[in-house]
Amino acid sequence: MSAAPHIAILDDEPEIRQVLSTALREAGFQTTAYARATEFEAALRRTTPDVCLVDLGLPDRDGLALVHRLALESGATIIIISGRAQVQDRVTGLELGADDYIIKPFDPAEVVARIRARLRKPAPQSESRAMRARFNGWTAEFDRYLLIDAEGQEIPFSHAEGEVLRLFLESPKRLISRAQMLDALGGAAGESFDRAMDVRISRLRTKLGEDPRNPRLIKTIYGAGYIFLGDVHWG
Repeated sequence: MSAAPHIAILDDEPEIRQVLSTALREAGFQTTAYARATEFEAALRRTTPDVCLVDLGLPDRDGLALVHRLALESGATIIIISGRAQVQDRVTGLELGADDYIIKPFDPAEVVARIRARLRKPAPQSESRAMRARFNGWTAEFDRYLLIDAEGQEIPFSHAEGEVLRLFLESPKRLISRAQMLDALGGAAGESFDRAMDVRISRLRTKLGEDPRNPRLIKTIYGAGYIFLGDVHWG
């Protein structure tokens, strides 16, 4: 029997930690809660949780800087839970690599639903799922979260960006609709998910050196979705 997913909670408010821990344990998850970023980061050196719930208003660390580092290094799903409700705060969090953004005050049931959606997996695949793909002079190494160009320059990508990139590389030259992205990647339907996808695709285009006005690899089909036009070779 497989272990229940492990959710790490980082928030300096004890009431928030208690509410989240209780709701998540009742939903069948394992939880560990931290009040300070230093404790959280020390624990990450020993094990990586499946999902990290991260507050931005931390007493000992800049929350956004922590989210960005987690996105590049941990491989965990990252959900920001914050009282910062401005659109620009949400956009910045997603641009720095968060997978989702929940505004306080929140309903614990919504947090549980968002986590379940993020952990939802595509159809079962082989245990030996390829970790490297080559396309149009680029190499994507999913075990190291790196894009490598023809000259050998390494460009890191986040876990969230990697999910989208893999989806494109596994379905080249095929239309991928927003509904298919939602089904494959998990998430809550609506403006938040759409904005998250826009941000990730924009960042991938930038890392691939694409002209935003006329991208060659990731094409937008307005009103329908996206097509990845590269020639992809796995392994």
